[in-house]
Amino acid sequence: MRTEQNSPPNLFADAAAPVQGERFETLCELGPATRVQIERIVSSAAPDGELYVQTQAEWVVLLRGRAVLEVDGRSRALAPGDHVHLPAGMPHRVIETDAGTVWLAVHAHGAGSAAIEPAAIETAADDPSDVS
Repeated sequence: MRTEQNSPPNLFADAAAPVQGERFETLCELGPATRVQIERIVSSAAPDGELYVQTQAEWVVLLRGRAVLEVDGRSRALAPGDHVHLPAGMPHRVIETDAGTVWLAVHAHGAGSAAIEPAAIETAADDPSDVS
């Protein structure tokens, strides 16, 4: 039987959907040369549609629910277990989500995460190995 004192953190605990947009929670940060940030994201049924063009590389996996991402202008439907690598500089946004969709995101800041050239963005977006 699990108790508060001996229970490890759980990705699905306190995962109620926000009313709108997404809730970002940093779970762990590693560093210092290349800082790695691991975060849980809980989505509402009304994503804000903000376009992200980040200076760090990101890898995200959908754990629960469903979502549609727009990556470099192309829509990609995601189901539990699907994951996406987003190189630094890759434009992306959340188009659709179910309320309570849970994601795990890993951000790599620092060495090796500088913005990539537009030609590399196009190549990465067309690479089927980047999206499962």
